Amino acid sequence: MMSTEPALEFRDVGFAYPDSPVSLSDVSFSVPCGSKIALVGPNGAGKTTLLLMCNGILRPSKGEVRVHGISLSYDRTALREVRKRVGFVFQNSENQLFAPTVYQDVAFGPVNLDLPPEDIRETVRQALFSVGLSGFEKRPPHHLSGGEKKRVAIAGVLAMNPDILVFDEPTSSLDPATAAEIMDLLDELNSQGRTVIISTHDVQLAYSWADEVILISDGTILHQGTPASVFTNPDLMHRARLTIPPLLDLFMTLRDRNLAFGTNPPAGIPEMAHIVEQATGCEPARRTGHIFIADAGRMTGDAIRAAIGECSIRYVGAMGTQAKMVAAAEKIPLTFTYGVIDKCLLKAVMGADCLIITSGGMIGHVSRRIGGFCREHAVVIPVSDIG
Repeated sequence: MMSTEPALEFRDVGFAYPDSPVSLSDVSFSVPCGSKIALVGPNGAGKTTLLLMCNGILRPSKGEVRVHGISLSYDRTALREVRKRVGFVFQNSENQLFAPTVYQDVAFGPVNLDLPPEDIRETVRQALFSVGLSGFEKRPPHHLSGGEKKRVAIAGVLAMNPDILVFDEPTSSLDPATAAEIMDLLDELNSQGRTVIISTHDVQLAYSWADEVILISDGTILHQGTPASVFTNPDLMHRARLTIPPLLDLFMTLRDRNLAFGTNPPAGIPEMAHIVEQATGCEPARRTGHIFIADAGRMTGDAIRAAIGECSIRYVGAMGTQAKMVAAAEKIPLTFTYGVIDKCLLKAVMGADCLIITSGGMIGHVSRRIGGFCREHAVVIPVSDIG
């Protein structure tokens, strides 16, 4: 749940690199605790410069940055403390990987905190488990794939147990499937109570993922608001030199042709499919499917397999690191490994029964997403926990 206390605040921040034009000018915004924020703008807008100020890597030329209400100080001791609370993952993960093995890379932060060896081992174990890289401890980082390097960099940050995570272009240079899995991981980290801030120029990613969007162009903040309020504003998109997300562009075209009049912007593909069904007069399935939820932290593989058979479940998806690891270890065939909720919603409205394996805070996230879809479109999709 989001707190009313801002996790991060920028107050009239300005910045210029030596012998260069101003990069940021009078930047002010706040980030609620527990939220998912996308900083969106074209290349050269100032996104990276702004994010580098979140934990004191860069110091403002004017104004102040506040973390949980406390203004950043820039002496070594103060920066050491703030970087325990605000973790930063660079766009190019190789900039953060320098040790001969994955274990040494992830252990770097805890070692520098002078933790006992047994605490360091447990911290590294948990961090690697969180990103799905258990067993990678002895692997050289430079032998890993791009997605694996990104996960090691995230694990190195998680080892410091920050409550604010900042990612500069987290899906840069990743293939679409790996990018989707990284964004699912960020959802999982957010479900644990962490505030997550990303920069991106991918408008569709920001629209489908973020609670709020901060739109930046030429070093100034143009607008902060919900994704729909930002991306349905053609003037803002023009000023920021960005295009409207394809999903919204299609919706707005249908609305302009009176085919989606009075309908709220779609949150995702399932909502868009429902709008198209209404516009074309297509008859929905007479029976909606049932979505079952299995807690991977509580159920055995045998119990999950038994439920799949007993309930005649046709489609199975896993959300979150623990769920995917349980499915792999128990050899449970998965139909979906990313975009799981939306894909199961699409199958359910067509009458098929689905199972989502997940754990922790992701269980609530699944229920809220399904509930929101049902309320928006007056559809009844039964949701049940199994086990």
